[in-house]
Amino acid sequence: MNLRAILCLCLASTVNALMLGHAAPTPGFAAAMTPRMPAVMAAAAAVDAKTVKKLRDSTGAGMMDCKNALVDADGDFDVATEALRKKGLASAEKKASRAASEGVIETYIHTGAKLGVMVEVNCETDFVAKRPEFQELAKAIAMQIAACPTVEVVSEADIDDDFIEKEKKIEAQSEDLQGKPAEIVDKIVTGRVAKLVKTKLLLEQPYIRDPNMNVDELVKSYISKLGENIKVARFARMNVGEGSATAEDEE
Repeated sequence: MNLRAILCLCLASTVNALMLGHAAPTPGFAAAMTPRMPAVMAAAAAVDAKTVKKLRDSTGAGMMDCKNALVDADGDFDVATEALRKKGLASAEKKASRAASEGVIETYIHTGAKLGVMVEVNCETDFVAKRPEFQELAKAIAMQIAACPTVEVVSEADIDDDFIEKEKKIEAQSEDLQGKPAEIVDKIVTGRVAKLVKTKLLLEQPYIRDPNMNVDELVKSYISKLGENIKVARFARMNVGEGSATAEDEE
C-alpha cells in the first residue's frame, strides 16, 4: 500500500470514527496500521519541498504532479521520475497532431571546424521558440546529429519505399539464406532491413547524454515540459571535403 492510499485510509477511518461518535479510529485499524507506520513516516519525510523542486527541475512537470508522484512512489525519486516520464510521453502523443510552424534553425560546428550540422526544430508559437529550454533542445539535437554519422533522415516516414524494397532484394541474395524456406528467408530479411533502417533514423537513436532514452523520447519530454507540439523538421550535415569528392564524381 503506497503513502497516498494509506493517508486516504486514515482520513476515511477518522471520518467514520467521528460519524460514529468515536474519538479515535478503531483498535483493529490501529493495529493493522502500526507495522506500516515507520515506512509511512519515512516516505512522508522524503516528500519535502526540496525533493519536489528537484523532481520538477528534472522533469519539467508541475509542482503538484511532482508531489503526487513522490507520494505514490513512497518517496522514491527514481520511481517518481519514471512515472512522470511515462505521463509526459502520453501527453506528448496527444499533442502530436497539432500544427507546429514556428521554431528555430540551430547549428553546431564540431571542434576543428571539419563537421557542421544545421537542423530545423519546430514548435507551435514564437513564445516557446524563444524560450531557453527549446533552444537547449535544438542544440542537443544538432549535437546528436553530429555524433551519428549513419543517420540520414528524421523518421521512418522519410524513408523511400523503393529503398526498402531494394535492400530486401539484396539481403535475400545473402549466401547464408540460400536453401532456407521462403517464409524463413522473408522473416530474416525483414528483420535485417528493419535494423538497417533504424540506423538511419534520427528519432530512433539513443540520446548521447542519456542512452536510457532515444531522441524521440527526448523530444517528447520537452513537449511535456513546454506544453506544445515539437517536431524535428529537417537537417543537413556537412563534412569538409565532401563537396570536392562529389564534384570529382560528376566529372
